[in-house]
Amino acid sequence: MQSKQRRILVTSALPYANGSIHLGHLLEHIQTDIWVRFQRLRGHQCYSVCADDAHGTPVMLKAQELGISPEEMVEQTRAEHQQDLQDFLVNYDNYYITHSPENKELCELVYNRLNENGYISKRTISQLFDPEKEMFLPDRFVKGTCPKCGAEDQNGDSCDVCGATYSPTEVKNPRSVVSGATPVLRDSEHFFFDLPKFESMLKEWIRSGAIQNEMANKLEEWFEQGLQQWDISRDAPYFGFEIPNAPGKFFYVWVDAPVGYMASFKNYANKHGIDDSEFWQTGNDTELYHFIGKDITYFHCLFWPAMLEGAGFRKPTGVNIHGFVTVNGAKMSKSKGTFIKGRTYLDHLNPEYLRYYFASKLNDSVTDIDLNFEDFVQKVNADLVGKVVNIASRCAGFISKKFDGKLSNNIENPALLEEFQVAHNAIAQAIEERHYHKAIRDIMALADKANQYIDAQAPWVTIKDENKQDFTHDVCSMGIHLFRILMVYLTPVLPSLSKDAQAFLNDEFTWDSIQDIKLGHSINKFKAMIQRVDADKVNAMVEASKEHLKATSQGTEKASISEAATSADIEPIADTISFEDFAKIDFRIAKIVHAEAVEKADKLLRLELDIGTEQRQVFAGIKSAYKAEDLIGKHTVMVANLAPRKMRFGMSEGMVLAAGPGGKDIYILEPHSGATPGMRVK
Repeated sequence: MQSKQRRILVTSALPYANGSIHLGHLLEHIQTDIWVRFQRLRGHQCYSVCADDAHGTPVMLKAQELGISPEEMVEQTRAEHQQDLQDFLVNYDNYYITHSPENKELCELVYNRLNENGYISKRTISQLFDPEKEMFLPDRFVKGTCPKCGAEDQNGDSCDVCGATYSPTEVKNPRSVVSGATPVLRDSEHFFFDLPKFESMLKEWIRSGAIQNEMANKLEEWFEQGLQQWDISRDAPYFGFEIPNAPGKFFYVWVDAPVGYMASFKNYANKHGIDDSEFWQTGNDTELYHFIGKDITYFHCLFWPAMLEGAGFRKPTGVNIHGFVTVNGAKMSKSKGTFIKGRTYLDHLNPEYLRYYFASKLNDSVTDIDLNFEDFVQKVNADLVGKVVNIASRCAGFISKKFDGKLSNNIENPALLEEFQVAHNAIAQAIEERHYHKAIRDIMALADKANQYIDAQAPWVTIKDENKQDFTHDVCSMGIHLFRILMVYLTPVLPSLSKDAQAFLNDEFTWDSIQDIKLGHSINKFKAMIQRVDADKVNAMVEASKEHLKATSQGTEKASISEAATSADIEPIADTISFEDFAKIDFRIAKIVHAEAVEKADKLLRLELDIGTEQRQVFAGIKSAYKAEDLIGKHTVMVANLAPRKMRFGMSEGMVLAAGPGGKDIYILEPHSGATPGMRVK
């Protein structure tokens, strides 16, 4: 049954060492762990490694704030992260740290090879410098006035008000986030990696099946804009590795972070007599997979494969990219109690509930995964308690009490058993391709059939008939066989529940256990394996997450599962503005003279609006509710004095007013029939 053994190395993106693990992180680590456990269950040689991403300015400054060394802080954080992951049953062979001798050695090796091969250059650039802290400031450590719209207190690289992106040197009235001082321009020599030289290779690689097509399409935008040389150096003071033969110059954190995959595996391999180089060499049969979030796609699918290629190492077999986690249909929120740390979850709920729920939603796309609390409670209770474990609990008592704890020597329904066994092909393919949701759906469909079989045979009735004792034995044994197969399928998702099932069944699972039916086998007395999810504990977890916020910012909101379904789409009311500020908004009647869908945009329509004195172009996120052609000729209301916003598709010169919960239920404001373009709305 088993195909040739594969040799696989798997990594997850490295958690940053200045914060706790939360549910968003856990989506990725659980997705990775399920895939790795599946490969091992199939008999393949599969290693998985991870590490804490330790370097960079934020870590350095956080350590200063805490009054400890960066090394001490990141080691404390690494230990916390590792314990959280282990308690969620995420089983890495090695969980290391990027601030390690192995990573320093490998970073220097990669850099020296790139330099020798002509891919490193130097040039002088001007940067903002904090004269009080005596340090160059990364983009996010500069605040000031947006150079495009004039909004104050904006980040050094982008404006939250108008959406513009820019260089920190363009910010008006800049100030240092670190000290509050006014930064000055200072020149510095920086090191650059020649990414454009790898354009042809990268185009071919991203279309090779190594990443999802939707992300390959997204990366095409970078090629259209033209790849740029990548600044790989940072100036002292900086927590990181110094660049060889360049005193005071350090590797940018995104250089040494992916090399940290190599370092973590090297650390493990050295302890276990494994040749780690085989997994990084070209031209052998090893496989390399990275699991990452969509926000770091560029680093893993452009910079990283180019670095590997330039340094003579193999490129990843695949980079598996996932979306973010939303909670109750909205972005995770501290004020709502839905920004939940892993440890807070563990204080209230079984980790396998979350593993199962994420598995039931995960596929190979980069769409966001929504954790809906009502659905979470219902799905876990209905599927795991009400369907799967229920099969064993309905049959085991009869086996123990009436048949000496032994399964019968007969198969009562061979066709049904074969259906459960044959399903292994589709389920294995689904898990291999990361369509976990399909595998779960197929497994639960089988669980339904097992329960229907038991209902139809009614062993609680036939056990009372002396002439049907053998039949009852066969039926209950059949139920145990079906339960056993289901638990083999669920082992990568629910390793702890599977361990309990193996103890009950007096068995050890491999993927081949599906075909090996235990006739006449002795089983142990059934014990409860999993408890129902208590909705009160979910509410307590949400409240505990809010309590953390109350301690820091006096948040006082309360929520429950019942409230969550109705309030998920309602954002907290923003800070108030004065009547004078509101009076500055210029609402105008606008006639839609043209409308069209925006190519490569899921939500946008491009509108041309006549406001009497001129025509304006506006991009509006109403594509889900309106066909473009149906809008032409309609009148609506727009904000006419909103600063223009440069978008990827063009300049948006205002805002159309619309309301509604979303999807098809979005409604633009339509004025009375006598309204004319340009008329002011008061």
